[in-house]
Amino acid sequence: MINHTVRTYRSAEDFPREEHLAHKIARVAADPVEVPEETREMIINRIIDNAAVQAASVLRRPVTSARAMAAARPVTDGRGASVFGLKGKYAAEWAALANGTAVRELDFHDTFLAADYSHPGDNIPPILAAAQQAGKGGRELIRGLATGYEIQVDLVRGICLHEHKIDHVAHLGPSAAAGIGTLLDLDVETIYQAIGQALHTTTATRQSRKGEISSWKAFAPAFAGKMAIEAVDRAMRGEGAPSPIWEGEDGVIAWLLSGPGHEYTVPLPAEGEEKRGILDTYTKEHSAEYQSQAPIDLARRMGEKLAAEGKDLADVESIVLHTSHHTHYVIGTGSNDPQKFDPQASRETLDHSIMYIFAVALEDRDWHHERSYAPERANRPETIELWHKISTVEDPEWTRRYHSTDPNEKAFGAKAVITFTDGTVVEDELAVADAHPLGARPFAREQYIAKFRTLCEGVVSREEQDRFLAAAENLENLTDLAELNIEIDEDVLAQAPTVGEGLF
Repeated sequence: MINHTVRTYRSAEDFPREEHLAHKIARVAADPVEVPEETREMIINRIIDNAAVQAASVLRRPVTSARAMAAARPVTDGRGASVFGLKGKYAAEWAALANGTAVRELDFHDTFLAADYSHPGDNIPPILAAAQQAGKGGRELIRGLATGYEIQVDLVRGICLHEHKIDHVAHLGPSAAAGIGTLLDLDVETIYQAIGQALHTTTATRQSRKGEISSWKAFAPAFAGKMAIEAVDRAMRGEGAPSPIWEGEDGVIAWLLSGPGHEYTVPLPAEGEEKRGILDTYTKEHSAEYQSQAPIDLARRMGEKLAAEGKDLADVESIVLHTSHHTHYVIGTGSNDPQKFDPQASRETLDHSIMYIFAVALEDRDWHHERSYAPERANRPETIELWHKISTVEDPEWTRRYHSTDPNEKAFGAKAVITFTDGTVVEDELAVADAHPLGARPFAREQYIAKFRTLCEGVVSREEQDRFLAAAENLENLTDLAELNIEIDEDVLAQAPTVGEGLF
């Protein structure tokens, strides 16, 4: 990997295009280096993982709305892309929006955390849709996804967006555009322009993840993927982008991030270096924000222990979670969001409340993507009482481990201190989730398939599950990427909520 210094340049300064970060990323995307086997296999895992969470979310209202938007734009010329659950082909950018919303809706797919946050699996819907539109096969898709993951991971390592309240999809637009560039074997100049356009159109604030969180949290990355497809389309037609998009005097760093005096360091693969970024990412066993994964496993473990010891949770006086800066300020009490304690809050809000999540997991000694968020579950009086006794504090050691570059030390966990009314104190901690590569039950192909089977139950027929899994595991040899779509029986889709009429 080569570390690249990225800073603002005045318009009068000499700053050759080849030195622009977007151009360096474009060169990585255009590099014909082969994809290593480990990367190929993990890409298959994540395609299976995305399909699993799409199946789990397909009947939810935001996903139904997004699917209706795509269904209003059918394509009959033999091109187009597939929409999860539906037969036929649709406009690729709208298929990407629908599928991306389904992937993100339940906060249940993969993650990478470093200087910033990300869900790199969000690259799959737009790159796959572009591949279907262009008639590409499995090998080309693998190359495109390897780039998408690599670029998003590298940007997340080097550039912090959240400290300036910029949403993390600002790293997704460029990564998806770069991945599509690789997929289509575009030249460096075209990819460069597409990256600039994609970044320019996908910068937004983090209000989408603050206060009363709405369904836009699911639409945001899907919209970024749609913008990436459109950016590539325009660039292929010869249209340009604002440049230098990151480093310009009125660019992203100068006005949206740390300003003209700041330098960022972004690592990128050298020419001929394999793209292995996906191997540093990790998926979720539980449907909740990633920093909740280890605390859920910790709560389940502590719940079992307390039950075995005859402890009554009604006797809890307080629970303090000692954790990282991110967990405390984004999903903990450091956010100062009263909505995180509101039993009437949206599901999107509750999955960003570590206080709610820890309370339910401690009581139930389990976690379920639907039951754990059900209104009747959130409104149990004993749960509300326990929930309001939970607080978080930032522990510098957990923050240090969160940002560690040593994979054996990097952690996203917490220490829980439970104090009972009789003065008894019970403590336990967990550094990484059970499903993490260093966890108690690391996810491998077997676990991805098990997650897929579980989430497809009652939604996708067993025959269709088997067909999809066979296609996914044969990805490199696929010539028709429509085989990666899952069709759902009409009587199942009919159970989706009725959504309002749109413009189209």
